[in-house]
Amino acid sequence: MPMKGDGPADLQVIDRFDGGVGWLAYPDETMQRASHALATPDGVWVIDPVDAAGVDDLLAEVGESGPGASEVAGVAVCLDRHKRDAAAIARRHDVDVYVPTWMSGVANEIDAPVSRFGSDLGDSGFESFVIRDSSLPPWQEAGLYNPGTGTMVVPESVGTAAYFLAGEERLGVHPMLRLTPPEGLRSHGRPERILVGHGAGIHEDAGGALEGALRSSRANTPSLYAKTLKGFLTG
Repeated sequence: MPMKGDGPADLQVIDRFDGGVGWLAYPDETMQRASHALATPDGVWVIDPVDAAGVDDLLAEVGESGPGASEVAGVAVCLDRHKRDAAAIARRHDVDVYVPTWMSGVANEIDAPVSRFGSDLGDSGFESFVIRDSSLPPWQEAGLYNPGTGTMVVPESVGTAAYFLAGEERLGVHPMLRLTPPEGLRSHGRPERILVGHGAGIHEDAGGALEGALRSSRANTPSLYAKTLKGFLTG
């Protein structure tokens, strides 16, 4: 649901590319919760979705333009806090909600059939990797990467919503991770595209944006916190 003070659901497409689409269900909310549908040989995979009127039409459009089956193959939850509307969308399309094998405390909170995925997200072409598996603070996050297209999905550790960004950053590390940035995101080289769970994706020089975010994370921490505090005091 939207944050207090934000408007009603009003689907806005933010990431449209050859291979998928992203949307904001509540474009006026501060958190800028982004959802994605990926067109794959396996069908359409829906990632960490927030529901809104028009979502099913968008999924059908993605499926018709995709390289394989046009139907929804599954709904994936890639962050323990991103259960969002995964169950509702999965039930409508008669598919399972997929959760990483190592992720705990999520499956029993989803009101839909649940399956597990390991190093690959079905036959989608997307590989799954652990970004963070921590108990302090509780944070379990899986990333997705397609080596054939260079598309990376990062649910939480980096984002483009205003509260992620400091200075001239196009992509910023999550405020809680600024002093311990997710260096493992470098393990896949320089992605061509980065889709994030909060804000619009990066479709130009994504590798450069990621490197800049990781490199400036610690140095830009004071200015980001000062901006956040100022917004809190004047908001």
